[in-house]
Formats: sequence, C-alpha cells, structure tokens
Amino acid sequence: MEAKIGKFFESVGDFFTGGDQIPWCDSDIVAGCEREVADAEKGSSDELKSECIMRLSWALVHSKRAEDVQRGIAMLEASLAGSGSSPLQVREKLYLLAVGYYRSGDYSRSRELVERCLEVAPDWRQALSLKKAIEDKIKKGNLNSKYLSIFI
Repeated sequence: MEAKIGKFFESVGDFFTGGDQIPWCDSDIVAGCEREVADAEKGSSDELKSECIMRLSWALVHSKRAEDVQRGIAMLEASLAGSGSSPLQVREKLYLLAVGYYRSGDYSRSRELVERCLEVAPDWRQALSLKKAIEDKIKKGNLNSKYLSIFI
C-alpha cells in the first residue's frame, strides 16, 4: 500500500514538473540565431542561409516561449512545403516539427511526425527518445487526470 501511495505522489509530482529530457533554449540563443539569419541574408550562399535557418528553427522549437515554438513550427512547415530538401533535411525538419508540437502540447501530431522520422531511420536515438517522452506524457496525462479528479 505504501508503494502505491509513493507512486501516486511521484506521478502527481511528475505531472506538475513535466520533466522530460528534451533541451530548452533561452531567448539569448534565439536572438543570436535571428542575427545569424539576418547576416546570412546579406549575400551568403544558399547553403549557409539554409543552415542558419535550421539553427533558428531548432532554437525556436526548443524555446521556453510558446510564441517562439509556434513561429518555429510555422517556419518548418513552410520549409517542408517548399522543394529542394534532401531526405536527411526532411527527416531533420520532421523531427524538429515533432519537438515543436510536443512543446506546444499537441502530442498526437508530435507522435505522428516522430513516427515518420522513424520510418526513415528506425534506430535514430533522438527520435526514439522523443517518442518515449510523447508516450510518457500521454500515459501520465491519462493517469494524472484520474488522480486529480480525486482532489476536485
């Protein structure tokens, strides 16, 4: 019985802390990436511009600010709609989109995107870790809603 009570409080604690292993990015890094993109727009090669935009997209979807995450999602979706990406670039963009949707709480869309990544690269550790985090959030969400109803 004591073990069950301990698990209950651990799951409630996890619900409120929302612990996952995906890195966060602060506004200084986002601002630095934005400057980098602006500088690259001034006559740099298309390859360098593309690299700078990918770094900015990464920073945005890993940001702690919801509006940054949404901006990153929009950038990545627009980028995927365009042509000219290699299969590796498409996989990276899908993964970053999955992170963005995970951060915004759309776990079903995130899971769908990470599954597409894993179709291309079944052993990709980052995607496997994200998939586990998504599944944990979904399970904890269902479990914690049961526990929280006890207190309401």
